[in-house]
Amino acid sequence: MAPSLRERIASTPLSGGNAPYVEALYEQFLADPQSVDRGWRDYFLKLQDGLKQGGAGAEQSHSTVQAGIVQRAGKPRMAAGSPGMLSVDAAAKQGAVSRLVQIYANRGHLIANLDPLGLDKRERPRVLELGYFGLTESDLDTEFLTGSRPSELSKTLKLRELLAQLEYAYCGTIGAEFAHVSNTDERLWLQDEFLRGRLKGKLSTDEQKNILWQLSAAEGLERYLHTKYVGQKRFSLEGGDSLIPLMDDLIQMGGLRGIEECVIGMAHRGRLNVLVNLLGKSPSVLFSEFEGKYDTAHMQGSGDVKYHKGFSADLRTPGGNVHVALAFNPSHLEVVNPVVEGSVRARQERRGDSTGSRVLPILIHGDAAFAGQGVVMETLQLSQARAFYTGGSVHVIINNQVGFTTSDPHDARSTMYCSDVAKMLETPIFHVNADDPDAVVFVTRLALDYRQRFRKDVVIDLVCYRRHGHNEADEPAATQPVMYQSIRKHPTTRKIYADKLVAAGVLTDADAAAMTETYRQGLDEGRPQARASLGMIGNKYTVDWSKYLGNDWSERVKGGGDMARLKALGASITRFPANFALHPRVAQVMANRVKMIAGDLPLDWGCAETLAYASILEEGNAIRFTGQDAGRGTFFHRHAVLHEQATGARYIPLQHIAERQPTFQITDSVLSEEAVLGFEYGYSTTDPSSLVIWEGQFGDFVNGAQVIIDQFISSGESKWGRLCGLTLFLPHGYEGQGPEHSSARLERFLQLCAENNMQVCVPSTPAQMYHMLRRQILRSLRKPLIVMTPKSLLRHELSVSSLEDLANGEFATVIDDIDKPQAANVRRVVLSSGKVYFDLLKARRVANNNDVALVRVEQLYPFPVPEMEALLAKYPNAREVVWCQEEPQNQGAWYQIRHRLATLVGKRELLYAGRAPAAAPATGISKTHEAEQRGLIEAALSSTNKEDGARETKRLTSTPPAAAAATSR
Repeated sequence: MAPSLRERIASTPLSGGNAPYVEALYEQFLADPQSVDRGWRDYFLKLQDGLKQGGAGAEQSHSTVQAGIVQRAGKPRMAAGSPGMLSVDAAAKQGAVSRLVQIYANRGHLIANLDPLGLDKRERPRVLELGYFGLTESDLDTEFLTGSRPSELSKTLKLRELLAQLEYAYCGTIGAEFAHVSNTDERLWLQDEFLRGRLKGKLSTDEQKNILWQLSAAEGLERYLHTKYVGQKRFSLEGGDSLIPLMDDLIQMGGLRGIEECVIGMAHRGRLNVLVNLLGKSPSVLFSEFEGKYDTAHMQGSGDVKYHKGFSADLRTPGGNVHVALAFNPSHLEVVNPVVEGSVRARQERRGDSTGSRVLPILIHGDAAFAGQGVVMETLQLSQARAFYTGGSVHVIINNQVGFTTSDPHDARSTMYCSDVAKMLETPIFHVNADDPDAVVFVTRLALDYRQRFRKDVVIDLVCYRRHGHNEADEPAATQPVMYQSIRKHPTTRKIYADKLVAAGVLTDADAAAMTETYRQGLDEGRPQARASLGMIGNKYTVDWSKYLGNDWSERVKGGGDMARLKALGASITRFPANFALHPRVAQVMANRVKMIAGDLPLDWGCAETLAYASILEEGNAIRFTGQDAGRGTFFHRHAVLHEQATGARYIPLQHIAERQPTFQITDSVLSEEAVLGFEYGYSTTDPSSLVIWEGQFGDFVNGAQVIIDQFISSGESKWGRLCGLTLFLPHGYEGQGPEHSSARLERFLQLCAENNMQVCVPSTPAQMYHMLRRQILRSLRKPLIVMTPKSLLRHELSVSSLEDLANGEFATVIDDIDKPQAANVRRVVLSSGKVYFDLLKARRVANNNDVALVRVEQLYPFPVPEMEALLAKYPNAREVVWCQEEPQNQGAWYQIRHRLATLVGKRELLYAGRAPAAAPATGISKTHEAEQRGLIEAALSSTNKEDGARETKRLTSTPPAAAAATSR
């Protein structure tokens, strides 16, 4: 049997057991090749040839090398930075110091001096102790490499000196968090710029004097109001006074860095101070508001309290004028955030600012609200999404360490900092003690530079306190006794900073006092106090809204051209690149549209809607459309975005209507309602020339955005005079899909309707959809449009139109019976909106019932009174008017329009046919749904039974009434 490989190796002279013998022979060969046997000499010569071919130099004696290593190991260790090689111990120490430096950068914020009141006591984490890394006090006077890239920190320092600089930089009045930033370029830039600025950055004396002036203004206004208007709510900034120098510097430095426009969103805390001391609102106007001196004879709408109002002004900066707008804001904290972002996006597009370098969003938050309100997270999530990108926002948290009466962080949030939610975007966060205005200005400039360089969000956490209660009539010591004992003893930020400047010789006590007196004198005289404010000047980007004011609702918009034009547009919307492979179902949709344009098929909803967009674009108006399934359409009907099946490439025919057409943007949005709808509201209030649409995947999805509807869409014009042409598409209809996906809560919108504030429409045909969309953008009126859009009607055989309907018609608020019954024979007129009309129509045709007329109400608000009067007059013998709806009696349109119908019907009997009152919008059981639907159709068309219903309403029913009484209360 052949020997194994192991046995063959063991039998050779090169076996591991012979290594000392072979090594000795090789040493002998290196000293004198002729002194060894010829066989070994030939072997060693071949070994050296191989080493030379590999690039190695001449071999040295191994014993000489080994002796040198032993000799050097016996020498004493050298300090880092000394000539020569590091000892093993010194290398370990250097490694420990390098890790310590990085830990300070990453974790120094944990022990930073952030709380002006000194109440937030933090334990020093072990990771910042010398012993954690094996260092001791004996190492303090040893020099180590610092590993610093910025030259402001020496390359070598004694450990004692290094620790002092690290403590100042990372554990002083600024706590920096950027270790969570995964992008290496961003993180290193932040670390370098932060360290450079902390160690060597110094403000000039002029800059410090300006900071003191801004603090004097902030404190001066609050004290003036506090003494002049005792007990009146103003939501004082006192304790967070550094916000004013922060905002002033942010805008001034922004102008130098190319910013041309800023939009500010903030809640009520400090708002009056920003209005007067930053934007230049006249104090005399503010005082009149405190005194209730309003010219009510010329007021329109409800108006709003003084700490919700917006303002616009142009501010002078070293880089040119910057237009600054403070957004109007309701009391609902943080909800203005997406509104500001939408407004900024519209302004950026107006300027061609695709990178966001010229228009800056600034969002000022409260600490409790930033941590607690979900809209903050939703808005942050929009930050880098394509349709909502604005190049990053500068967030400023006025962190007064108490939310109303909640000050214990264990109750206020589950995170260490109120700002932690921003870490989901890997946003750098700078916590800063508001009693150190120099540090505040430093982080402001660093935050701005980061935003301008990387086009991402950044957060400044201005840690301060609230000198008074939640409002000036509140007594905070009842719930925060220890905090307010400290606050009462604590000097103001202005006093602390003035004393610092006096001690440094920047100015005298008299100079500081003169600032206070000068500011107060200006208030006494009612003069504007903002140094940089130029008032409202305007520029070529300023929008003229006057053309949309005071216009008549009855303005009519015709179809949009002749048949030839519509066919040309039809060719454009059905054209896509050659070899662009569509999904078979989408290909069939496009092929059918070609036939519809040719007149071979009736027009469906998807085709008519797309033609409306094409005609609007051709006439010079841009379109912005977002929603959770906007491109395709929830019900596979729109297909505005085509997808190539092999490559995934996208093609949007509506972007290719004409060579120089306005933009058409359609985007499947993030799964957010409140933030996305708020964004679109902000966009719409800034750009009246664009048709702006938001679509809910199902109508009930809008429930998550109710605050936007209540406090902006429905009431913004009345409160603030803000016009808005935003359109909402809300799929609505009862097809047995259960309690949620049936109703868009029509009743809620109608309940909010008053003073001609918005439109609520329920189009029933493709042509009506086409004309409604054109009317919304082409008439000189900007009002929100709420549309109950169809679901099953999208493919209903009776809900179709023709190209002629588009070319020749216009939007009809009321549509008469299409079967044209003999008017003299009609005994009952049934009014309805939406899908139920077609259920009624089919049932009546089956029953061949000729004494009932079916009338569609396509616009529920403003209610079309003249049109309804004219239509009812056509049926003089009708003695009953029925309102039929699919929704339960306490929902839908009935309760909101009944008073209007009662006036119109005169002596006729007004009846209701629909589902009984219910807590949920619909049943989730299909058989029950079908039975209810049959019952309400039968009741509307033929029932003579009546029973008492809620609110003095006679409700028709297809079954014997349960109530004994037959007359209404």
